[in-house]
Amino acid sequence: MSSVKSYAAVDLGASSGRVMVGRVGPDSLELTEAHRFPNRPVRVPEGLRWDVLGLYAGVLDGLKAAGAVDSVGIDSWAVDYGLLDADGALLGNPVHYRDSRTDQIAEKVWATVPAGELYAATGLQYAPFNTLYQLTAARDSAQLAQARRLLLIPDLLTYWLTGEQGTELTNASTTQLIDPRTRDWAHGVAERLGIDLGLFAPLRRPGDAAGVLRPEVLEETGLAGPVPVTAVGSHDTASAVAAVPADGERFAYICTGTWSLAGLELDAPVLTEESRAANFTNELGLDGTVRYLRNIMGLWLLQECVRAWGEPDLGALLLDAAKVPALRSVVDAGDAAFLAPGRMPERIAEACRDSGQPVPATPAEITRCILDSLALAHRKAVTDAQRLAGQSADVVHIVGGGTRNALLCQLTADACGLPVVSGPTEAAALGNVLVQARAHGLVGDLAGMRRLLTRTQPLTRYEPRGGTQRWQAAQARLARD
Repeated sequence: MSSVKSYAAVDLGASSGRVMVGRVGPDSLELTEAHRFPNRPVRVPEGLRWDVLGLYAGVLDGLKAAGAVDSVGIDSWAVDYGLLDADGALLGNPVHYRDSRTDQIAEKVWATVPAGELYAATGLQYAPFNTLYQLTAARDSAQLAQARRLLLIPDLLTYWLTGEQGTELTNASTTQLIDPRTRDWAHGVAERLGIDLGLFAPLRRPGDAAGVLRPEVLEETGLAGPVPVTAVGSHDTASAVAAVPADGERFAYICTGTWSLAGLELDAPVLTEESRAANFTNELGLDGTVRYLRNIMGLWLLQECVRAWGEPDLGALLLDAAKVPALRSVVDAGDAAFLAPGRMPERIAEACRDSGQPVPATPAEITRCILDSLALAHRKAVTDAQRLAGQSADVVHIVGGGTRNALLCQLTADACGLPVVSGPTEAAALGNVLVQARAHGLVGDLAGMRRLLTRTQPLTRYEPRGGTQRWQAAQARLARD
């Protein structure tokens, strides 16, 4: 009997989904892509919606391409959900978190539960699309009146695969309806806001059994049953943090991509008013951990510029950017002014002009401004997290798509004054796979999972250069603007 087993990781992002196959042995971990498919939201008369049937079809195609596997796990973006009627049928396509229905909803919520009280009870930073605000916006809708069950996106797809309903905890913690101290529902908040927690299926933890593939699914995918489905860290960031290859150290992490999610892994939430004011969130992770982090705009800034420039060669652009003098101009990478698409090079130049800094003109100069600004935002998030949580970090781990950007990794080390370990790139899928492998007895605890990653995944270490004084000065300059 082979000691190597195969696990299908369904990993759904806001613009695409994929099914990855992880092959795990006592000292081996290999990941390959079986199938990738688009995730195209659709604007209909009632608003912006997810094409969840298209996503499910992509999952089935991916499982067919994956071939024989020992388990399946699903992770995705957070906060969004589908509603089921009394027969278990979906009531319309799930609403997209960027839909306008939550505009001005927060003020209505805070009139009943003030923002400070809400943070003290749930530990979640304000975001207009948190599930709590979505449900408040939907309160008088015919669809919610008819609903008998609410399933978050990974749980909805799991239900279609297995016929079993559950609510996975790491993703549930993004609803703003979970108490991070008890790791259970925040009953008082829900009651005051008139939200029926009976809509939610029972909570599951990462590693819990979530059913087996239905006979119809086996027939469509060509798989031989039984094939179990395992609950993983179904919020993709929870899976990514589980795949941080830390070796017993006190570490900060930055999950990079379109967004940068920067913070610490803690044993308990930080629910102070100072933490709320600093816009840190407390989301739940594996094994009783808390993902204490701040959302930063991330590589979206560069992605939008590259699109505006006609998709030039990124490698050459980064080489040119490395030759531009450091920290000539910086912008606030967390500024909501950069959230919308379009005209990104001009908007960055305008922000520099408005703050009295040299105006970057060439693609190389604008790219250097973006990367310096991101490194500065990473520094602030890592520094603030340590201060607010009272926990120091000796190293920064960067995982996700930003690991491919060596200049950003080096600048982050310089800015933080700490070594940066970069990798793995496919952190969410690897975390998904390893939780499945652990549930089936192939790897040990969270520390054991991370040791396997350290032994098997290509990692790059960046040492800080040149002291942090110039970064402190740039931060102070930005604060004055």
